[in-house]
Amino acid sequence: METQALKRETKRPLVLASVILAMFMGAIEATIVSTAMPAIVADLGGFSLYSWVFSAYLLMNAATVLIYGKLSDIFGRKPVLSAGIFIFLLGSLLCGFAGSMQQLIVFRFIQGFGAGAVMPIASTIVGDIYTKEERAKVQGYLSAVWGISAVSGPALGGLLVEYVSWRYIFWINLPLGLLAIAGLYIFLHEKVEKQKPVIDYKGTFLFIIAISSLMYLLVEGGVRVAWLSSTSALLIALFTAAMVLFIREERKTASPMMPFELWTVRSILIANLVSFTTGIMLIGISSFLPAYVQGVMGESATVAGFTLTAMSIGWPIASTLSGRMLISLGYRTTTMIGGAALMIGSFMFVMMNGASGPVWAGFSSFFVGVGMGLTSTAFIVSIQSSVDWEKRGAATAANMFMRNVGNTVGAALLGGVLNSRLKTYLHNSEAQEAEALSIDSINELLSGQSSSSLSAEVLQVLKNGLTSSLHTVYLVVFAFAVVSFGLLLFLKKGK
Repeated sequence: METQALKRETKRPLVLASVILAMFMGAIEATIVSTAMPAIVADLGGFSLYSWVFSAYLLMNAATVLIYGKLSDIFGRKPVLSAGIFIFLLGSLLCGFAGSMQQLIVFRFIQGFGAGAVMPIASTIVGDIYTKEERAKVQGYLSAVWGISAVSGPALGGLLVEYVSWRYIFWINLPLGLLAIAGLYIFLHEKVEKQKPVIDYKGTFLFIIAISSLMYLLVEGGVRVAWLSSTSALLIALFTAAMVLFIREERKTASPMMPFELWTVRSILIANLVSFTTGIMLIGISSFLPAYVQGVMGESATVAGFTLTAMSIGWPIASTLSGRMLISLGYRTTTMIGGAALMIGSFMFVMMNGASGPVWAGFSSFFVGVGMGLTSTAFIVSIQSSVDWEKRGAATAANMFMRNVGNTVGAALLGGVLNSRLKTYLHNSEAQEAEALSIDSINELLSGQSSSSLSAEVLQVLKNGLTSSLHTVYLVVFAFAVVSFGLLLFLKKGK
């Protein structure tokens, strides 16, 4: 009934265009920052804080996405999405003015706080204004638009870094976000029943405590915090206690931020779990591939951007096919083909070395993009077809939440693996000049000026250390690809 009312009053093509702008902004953010990170590190310093630039953004994104989903079910999609975009734009503006890595991380917290609204509510709006029969096709197109828009991210990021300034990678969001807000307010008309808002503040607070404790341990474990120390024990205890209290709170509250009854449906449960594991994979590739291409292969920021662009080409192609495959092959077969593509791509990353060249890196990214496109589109269509309007925002947000948590944990876990492995490598190096090296010495390797400030021996030590560390990261990524495929085997057969 709600869908019919929206169809009568809402100009669907123009609303879809506004949603596309919002998702374009999110897609640009997902790839353009990764491409620019080597340049940011070279300018601001602080390679040891590299993963925090992603972790800060993803933490707030993950912590707020469920709240935004719930608020959109209470107040409507338009005001909540618009508020989220505005906060995101404020964070983007401030990021462009950052004068240190610490400032950039703080501003990324603000940016992530707003970003929690963008992807889930944009997808939910499409679920609202199109019928069940139309959703598979339109969600496929929407995912394709996300992927196609992301194609320009790495390339544009590389060009901005080389010819203008890395600061413009954040400011480019401003006109896109303002246009999206204007389109939503002019063309989207909702009829929302007035409800007394019941917001799960306690659950949100407990979740932030839990995920922050875990993330800090994963990032700094083995680097600034010894694994076998009282600090590590305290962080583990804090995470465990907060998570137990969070689950207990969600089970008893009248309006939980995480509605656990949705997880009793097997397809939703597996979709959410696989979104978590693929979220770890995605952040591992998009965050660290530019550092590999530039630091190990010695290529430019533009070339590094194009290796990520390959993922954004595979994603929309697979997303477009996914909608048709769901109808002809069924949900299980479609997602399993996607899972196989994820394993192929991640295994290629494991086999990659400095001599492989950017073409190998690009093909690896392409296969991962195919896997992400097939699985993510199938998940959203299945979830939105399984619930009513009043739960659709929360259900869609729950799936996005799991991917965001995967991104958050992945950025922390893989960043910790990278730092720990690099620290060990430099410590064990037999090169005499390597004694004075630290994790932050990678700053010079990525600055493009290393040939004039480092000896050939030290340069080789840093390059070998970065290669070894990133190889370990890709081994972990491949392990999660295998886990993802294993989970998909538990889906029921049928169309």
